[in-house]
Amino acid sequence: MEPGKFSHGAAAETSESTSLQAASDPARTGGLHAQVVELLGLAFSSGELNGGSTLRIEELEERCQVSRSVVREALRVLASMGMVTSRRRIGVSVLPSSEWNLYDPQIIRWRLASAGRIAQLRSLYELRAAIEPEAAKLAALRAPLSDASDLMGLAGKLWAAGRDGDTGLFLDLDIQFHRLVLSSSGNEMFGRLHTLVAEVLTGRTNYGLMPEHPHEEALQMHVDVASAIQRGDPVQARDAMLRITDRAVREMQSLWTRNPNA
Repeated sequence: MEPGKFSHGAAAETSESTSLQAASDPARTGGLHAQVVELLGLAFSSGELNGGSTLRIEELEERCQVSRSVVREALRVLASMGMVTSRRRIGVSVLPSSEWNLYDPQIIRWRLASAGRIAQLRSLYELRAAIEPEAAKLAALRAPLSDASDLMGLAGKLWAAGRDGDTGLFLDLDIQFHRLVLSSSGNEMFGRLHTLVAEVLTGRTNYGLMPEHPHEEALQMHVDVASAIQRGDPVQARDAMLRITDRAVREMQSLWTRNPNA
């Protein structure tokens, strides 16, 4: 194999899944071991390699058409995510998803790319509904004036991007808005959850689950959150954010109903 080249080799001839083939695109990943991490992470998340499966290093070398050292480096990354464990004379065991670091953004992306996308979105939306209203309430009590001012500016830009149908800009601003609310809460644990919110907003957009033009009511709710935080009104800030999360859950409810086992 040529240095730096990533090939499916025999694996492609034995009908690898489309998702695995797509993951080998060098434009999407960094180094060779990162591509193997992507290949295997997608395989685990899609259920192609089920929890409880045992794999040999040699089998993974052949599957990915890379050297043993690359496979071992990829497995170290996946082990740090709780996805695999290696045992001498047994091989590499794929762990059940209950053992995974489900807050890892990369695992979230893999699960959103799998057939279990709806279940992953449901979990993320339920988490948002539990955390973000409380974060908004705390932000109204603790946010520096500069953060409150920035939130108002972001709410206005969000409104304009939503009305213009600029999906890319709207997504970027929406992520910034919710990240700032979480960090302005003054609770460092809430602040660290901004990557999860970013993943759910990005996933919903990338998989065509967002309207082209957000409803004016939803845009106004963001203004209401920012305004309440700027006024230092914790009750109104919490209630306005609760309306945002409740609306998002309602918008996704039809998907969950149609796919109860997804």
